[in-house]
Amino acid sequence: MASSGEDTSNEGDAPPAAATMAVGAHLLGFSDEILLHILSHVPSTDLVLNVRRTCRKLAVLCLDKSLTHTVLLQKDYEASEDKVKQVVKEIGREIQQLNMAGCYWLSGATIEHVARCRGLVKVNLSGCHLTSVRLSKMLSALQHLRSLAIDVSPGFDAGQLSGECKATLSRVRELKQTLYTPSYGVVPCCTSLEKLLLYFEILDRTREGAVLSGQLMVGQSNVPHYQNLRVFYARLAPGYINQEVVRLYLAVLSDRTPENLHAFLISVPGSFAESGATKNLLDSMARNVALDALQLPKSWLNGSSLLQHMKFNNPFYFSFSRCALSGGHLIQRVINGGRDLRSLASLNLSGCVHCLSPDSLLRKAEDDIDSGILETLVASCHNLQHLNLSAAHHHSADGPGRHLCQLLARLRRLRSLSLPVCSVAEAAPRADRAPAQPAPHAVPRGFGKKVRIGVQSYSGPLPGQAAPQPSSVFWALLKNVPFLERLELIGSSFSSAMPRNEPAIRNSLPPCSRAQSVGDSEVAAVGQLAFLRHLTLAQLPGILTGSGLVSIGLQCQQLQSLSLANLGLMGKVVYTSALSDMLKHCKRLKDLRLEQPYFSANAQFFQALSQCSALQRLCLVSRSGTLQPEAVLAFMARCLHVVVCHMFTGESLATCKSLQQSLLRRRRPYLVWPLCCSGAPCSSLSCARHA
Repeated sequence: MASSGEDTSNEGDAPPAAATMAVGAHLLGFSDEILLHILSHVPSTDLVLNVRRTCRKLAVLCLDKSLTHTVLLQKDYEASEDKVKQVVKEIGREIQQLNMAGCYWLSGATIEHVARCRGLVKVNLSGCHLTSVRLSKMLSALQHLRSLAIDVSPGFDAGQLSGECKATLSRVRELKQTLYTPSYGVVPCCTSLEKLLLYFEILDRTREGAVLSGQLMVGQSNVPHYQNLRVFYARLAPGYINQEVVRLYLAVLSDRTPENLHAFLISVPGSFAESGATKNLLDSMARNVALDALQLPKSWLNGSSLLQHMKFNNPFYFSFSRCALSGGHLIQRVINGGRDLRSLASLNLSGCVHCLSPDSLLRKAEDDIDSGILETLVASCHNLQHLNLSAAHHHSADGPGRHLCQLLARLRRLRSLSLPVCSVAEAAPRADRAPAQPAPHAVPRGFGKKVRIGVQSYSGPLPGQAAPQPSSVFWALLKNVPFLERLELIGSSFSSAMPRNEPAIRNSLPPCSRAQSVGDSEVAAVGQLAFLRHLTLAQLPGILTGSGLVSIGLQCQQLQSLSLANLGLMGKVVYTSALSDMLKHCKRLKDLRLEQPYFSANAQFFQALSQCSALQRLCLVSRSGTLQPEAVLAFMARCLHVVVCHMFTGESLATCKSLQQSLLRRRRPYLVWPLCCSGAPCSSLSCARHA
């Protein structure tokens, strides 16, 4: 028998077979198809300016049409002005699709170089600095353009568009237009439109305080052309001016509804009163078109028989958010008595508090759902990929196979799921679990300074405390949807202190009583989702230590976006240590949002956060919270990819301004300047467009 020493000497004297294998395993030893797939994940600027110069083989592959056909600069924060100009110079003739959305750090002069890409078919310039004159000059050279995305900012003048520019726009079939001022933008010039996406972000007042009005559009280049329209989508930010302007866009549709209209979607926060023109439009749609996708303001559907008369072809998207839609109406008018809706891929029933009960007039929030309605829904829409049942109390009755989680487990194709916390609770309290303490929904108000009462109690994973429980219905649900990429578990009465597209609500409501039994073990069950990319957990009063977060950090290695809000008892922050342990493992995390009163953003937190090497965006909202300026500065120095840093805490204004100035001195060309405030309105240094 040879000794171990002899084995080692023999390996050293062996022929160079191992060396040959090493060469074969070299990157360049792969086939061109594999190399092209690998190179497709490299940012376009690095591909053209760096990788292409390493060797002859890569020089050829980097210029392959499959790589130069589409150039993505969106969120490529390393793409400086010089790099963008050089990329356009070297491969501009090959580019057919160019995405520069959100490249707010690039000057208008640099954006103008897009005109050199004369073969462009699709270009996205949302969030880029463009004047009417520059837009006209650029579009005049893009005769093959068919898809366009732009912003319409104050000062835009359609009268400055040249004849060549209007000729290009007349051939555009897809238009995405974000409005920051009352205007038709370029819509009247797009006479061949088939797909129109409108985003209304108009403020009610100018920076000087003047009140805006949709009447500013009177006299502008007149009627949009909708005769070929197939898709109409409008999303409105809060504010009456946005509703006033969108009515002017809809007025044309009410006169003559396009015969080929297949998707009609309007997303409005709050209420949006129905007018005579919109009523005529809906009546015309019910008579003349068969839709594949539908989303309407709740006030247009509530108390209306519209759904009963609307015709659907092969629907793939329905949204009835916050509508008074009972389970009976859902089955009869939408699912048509249980017909096969295998084409339906997305269903939004957020805020539809009665959608799983037969009679909306008699149901109370604490009543159980009708499992038969949900079973019919699941059987009819078995190919659903996106389902939203949040912002409602969906309590399951006791009985085998009747729990909401057990029924949803049949939807094996789900990719995104949003549920209220109370819906995943067991139908009856389990005997092996101690009852949770009642969670007050707000800290008692009184005179003087509030006393911090939170004490960290987490000291690492405790035996049996955070382990997923195979017997729980929530654990079984997640086991049956292993390819879930987005999960939201949100308290039925939760409202964010700083919502993005909803009116702010100051008076928070207490969590549902059934949500008290959903705690660390249920959170740990999320760790089964190996493909999870986006996770939201909000208003979980049953969280005791946050130990379940560590399981997620260890097992969900694809996690890119994490949002946590109001975990545990209000007035206490019980999961800081567990969160720090979790963040150490989140190497792909890009976005982190924390909304927690009394949160202490100390050195321990920022040190753990700095290990998230891919982090780009941080938002911290903490009433009466604290932060350590030195820890923030050290964190920003280590995490060079961070481009958005918003912190709203209880610190003094002097502390915030001092920290802000320190960060401003460390200028990065692409950074949205951080803002720390103590309840004060955002300053101009913080750009809400990218928040």
